[in-house]
Amino acid sequence: MFTYFKQHKFFLLTALLSILILSGCGNNSETTQESDTSDGETTPTTTEGYSIEHAMGTTELEKTPEKIVILTNEGTEALLALDVKPVGAVQSWTGNPWYDHIEDEMEGVTNVGMEGEPSLETIASLEPDLIIGNKMRHEKIYEQLSAIAPTVFAEDLRGDWKKNFELYSKAVNKEEEGKQVMQDFDNRVTDLQSKLGNNLQKEVSIVRFMAGDVRIYHKDTFSGVILDQLGFARPESQNVDDFAEKNVTKERIPAMDGDIIFYFSYETGDGEATQLEEEWVNDPLFQNLNAVKAGNIHKVSDAIWNTAGGVIAANLMLDDIEEFFIEKN
Repeated sequence: MFTYFKQHKFFLLTALLSILILSGCGNNSETTQESDTSDGETTPTTTEGYSIEHAMGTTELEKTPEKIVILTNEGTEALLALDVKPVGAVQSWTGNPWYDHIEDEMEGVTNVGMEGEPSLETIASLEPDLIIGNKMRHEKIYEQLSAIAPTVFAEDLRGDWKKNFELYSKAVNKEEEGKQVMQDFDNRVTDLQSKLGNNLQKEVSIVRFMAGDVRIYHKDTFSGVILDQLGFARPESQNVDDFAEKNVTKERIPAMDGDIIFYFSYETGDGEATQLEEEWVNDPLFQNLNAVKAGNIHKVSDAIWNTAGGVIAANLMLDDIEEFFIEKN
């Protein structure tokens, strides 16, 4: 009798334990999980895998990545605009280590080195589940990056920055949010166009000073693409679909003229770019340009108009355009 009771009790406990185990498994689906929302409700979050076609092929992701390392400055801005804070990012071309206009949003993000030479050791230590880079910058280390985590590369860094943004939004599984960010930007452009009116007929010239190099920028540049979308005219020699005229001599100063000149300097802290800028803008030939004599010349941020290269900088550039053409007039 006692033996039967013990056996019966054992079978009951075993059955109860099995029920609890099965019940627990039923609450941990491999395809969905419950996630909290700001208003206290819960919404299903998909963890199903997806694939991304990119410059180096196709990359498979098992679920939406949570720990992302970004290896380009414009990519950093894309993630921030999508409300995604990377665990690691390359440092800004200027700043310590981030551009002033994103510094607050980058608090707590690990610096993984320069865009041209990121630290593989630092990247690996962050244990990312997605790395985003660029073929133009990082093709030689693609295999090493892929050994650390799934890796997605954009093709290049010049011209139409929106193409890269679209890729990044797909990579982090926020394609719809990305479309909204771009729609908001395009709406700003349309609104600004209506305010600019006849100002769009003015020829806008873009000049950049770097240590040992002076450039006249054409249409296939970050600022050139935005000016083109707005519909601005460009001086004839700049109204071409390529990158820039590099290493120009002072004999080319007349090619810098336009109805208005915007210039910026890539200053890294040694003062060389600033010194070169001052030498050129004070040169008699430069001072004789029509735009200079009319007072239609403006120094703007190199980060905003060129090096940052992302959607946040693009919106800040629109702010500058509105200020110079509308608010000051």
